[in-house]
Amino acid sequence: MLNKIKTVGKYLDQPLLVGKFSKVVPASLAGLSALYTVHETSKAPKGKKKKVAVNTAMVLGATSLAALAAPKIAAKAVGRPYEKVNLEKIKQGNTVLVENFINQNKLGEKPKRILEKAKTEVLNIKEIGFLQKTIGKTEKGKAFMDAFVPEPQNITAGEIVKDMGRLSILGALPVAGGIAGGVAADVVLDKPHWKKKIPNKIKEGIYQYLANIFLCNVGAAAALGVMETAKVKSKSARALAMVGGILVTGVIGGSSIANFISRKFVNPLFDGKSHHDKHEKINPKEKHKDDRKPELLDICLHTDDIATVAVMSGLKWIEPALPILYTISGYRAGIGYRNADKKAEHHHKQHHKVFSEV
Repeated sequence: MLNKIKTVGKYLDQPLLVGKFSKVVPASLAGLSALYTVHETSKAPKGKKKKVAVNTAMVLGATSLAALAAPKIAAKAVGRPYEKVNLEKIKQGNTVLVENFINQNKLGEKPKRILEKAKTEVLNIKEIGFLQKTIGKTEKGKAFMDAFVPEPQNITAGEIVKDMGRLSILGALPVAGGIAGGVAADVVLDKPHWKKKIPNKIKEGIYQYLANIFLCNVGAAAALGVMETAKVKSKSARALAMVGGILVTGVIGGSSIANFISRKFVNPLFDGKSHHDKHEKINPKEKHKDDRKPELLDICLHTDDIATVAVMSGLKWIEPALPILYTISGYRAGIGYRNADKKAEHHHKQHHKVFSEV
């Protein structure tokens, strides 16, 4: 079983496969955004379809652009090199590696054929498995396989901090892009009322970033730091610890912290007065009426936290998908989604309600 898992990991982490995946992410994000815009437009009330289409397209457009720019910006912010994916360079590296190995070792016809393919093409799982079982059993063969598809490495304490910072910036930019796109859409479509809609966008942005991104990264990094200090090398133990850290800080505590910040700082900023005025009596239920409650989709959004665990564990294949995952949080911030109104059965209804008053 462990050998099968390792084979799948080797297959997914092939630099050429990861590179090809990275190349299709922009087109995939554009395609998914277009499909969702069509979906939202089809559900809009008659006479409001154009406005819903423009709003959705503007929010998703700004979010997507920010998400695609985020990896480069995040890498530079933490002082890490950012290299644009170059498939030809990867193929050239594979070619040199394979030719050197073939020239220095006696191989059968089948391993040779697979290795020749590996120069310029992605190997399938069966081919990776075959190489693992044959040439991977020798010392030189194992060294080749590790050079062809590098093994995930346990990162150091200093690298943990950099990774947490990089991933947090990676998640912050799509949320900021979503808010900017949402405000711009409101200015275009609902000029008299656009300022009134800013607070909900900021509050939702805070919720998405803290509960679904940043605090989960903090929890994962803290747990990984404990494992590093304790000199735990087991990748499975480190991964389980990170999941535990995410559950404590993000899933359990993130919602409460995000709502506290919204009540304490965002609401007073836009209301023009403090909710903690000594001369003002506040009903506790009224005080919390605008709190954002976790929903099923919010729980599903923690898929990107599993991706965070994978990235911090050294897996390469999942990282190109992060801009797509973070775009969901950016979009929700951009439409200013809130669920405090119990009469609203679904966020789509609130989204379309924005235009019913125009």
